Amino acid sequence: MKEYRVKPGSKVNLEDWDPKDDGGIDDGKTATREEFLDLNGQLERLQELLYAESKHKILIVLQATDTGGKDGTIRHVFDKVNPQGVKVASFKRPTDTELSHDFLWRIHQKTPANGEIVIFNRSHYEDVLVVRVHNLVTEEKWKKRFEHINAFEKMLADEGTTILKFYLHIDKEEQKERLQERIDRPEKNWKFSSADLKERKLWPEYQKAFEDVLEETSTDWAPWYVIPANRKWYRNLMISRIIVNTLKDLDMKFPSKEEGLQNVVID
Repeated sequence: MKEYRVKPGSKVNLEDWDPKDDGGIDDGKTATREEFLDLNGQLERLQELLYAESKHKILIVLQATDTGGKDGTIRHVFDKVNPQGVKVASFKRPTDTELSHDFLWRIHQKTPANGEIVIFNRSHYEDVLVVRVHNLVTEEKWKKRFEHINAFEKMLADEGTTILKFYLHIDKEEQKERLQERIDRPEKNWKFSSADLKERKLWPEYQKAFEDVLEETSTDWAPWYVIPANRKWYRNLMISRIIVNTLKDLDMKFPSKEEGLQNVVID
């Protein structure tokens, strides 16, 4: 799993990361099904422990190009968790009120409290991606935001938040197939917008923007992982492994039981 982690300060060229990578596993989806179900079960138990202990907080950031698989990742990886302790925050185009504040204002309100896992479906990184590609702010302004983001995430980490950031890496051909599927399958028509085609024309600009994000903001306290995402089963498996291992490393324990319970008999 470490091979997918972006080393702080390293140069990133997304062409060096194979979106088709499947770990060399033959018949992967079938061969890893048992492991994936086991990881689902482990995540369920660890999330219950996280919620009960209420000492740690987990922030998971998902970023990708259009059709990269953010929704599918959430649906499959977090299939069995208790929704009481897991929240999803989606950041769409800012409202007028949000635009009247600094770019992190709306983000900070959605970060996790003790005992919570919060998943960002898109995030504060839109403010160094979309705004850059569409020239909505000056280059001087979006470049400064890398420093602001690192400082913001460092503050969250210092206050007890464990941060995991996943870039779901697909290639342009895979995006083409997924967009076509949204047109061809009636139950997926609602997910397609003609605006997706306009964004697709900006593929090179987005790739460069993502490379800079990964270079500038993968830190020891908030690492980025470039997850091969052409194969959905492998994407889900890798992310599940990383999250489960991270939660295990927190060495969590259930709170001590109330004194005198051994003498309590329910009538």
